[in-house]
Amino acid sequence: MKKSLLINAPMSRVVASMGHTDALCIADAGLPISSRTERIDLAVKPGLPPFLDVLETVLEELAVELAVAAEEIRSAIPSILAGLQKLLGDVPLEFVPHEDFKTLANQGRAIVRTGECTPYANIILYSGVPF
Repeated sequence: MKKSLLINAPMSRVVASMGHTDALCIADAGLPISSRTERIDLAVKPGLPPFLDVLETVLEELAVELAVAAEEIRSAIPSILAGLQKLLGDVPLEFVPHEDFKTLANQGRAIVRTGECTPYANIILYSGVPF
């Protein structure tokens, strides 16, 4: 059995297969996901699992060089933004309009759907290298 923190098999597979600059989106329960994009659905019920908890776990496993969020997060949910910034630490965080975010999210390797029901609680992580 896998010993590290991330034990969800589909998420572990995607993270392990990512190369430099590949993208992985962690999303709220409402983000539209294209039928062409891999969906890893963790949602159990509204709020479970929470967006920030899933992000924290993924950041334990994935080297990240850049993160992108929707511009709207700044005014709509400053508490989630503060949590993002705390978890990301020194990782640069860029902002794009939500419509652009949805397009970028569906161009990545996968979208992880959480049970979060807070609008704009989404982030795209671009993989870096651990060396």
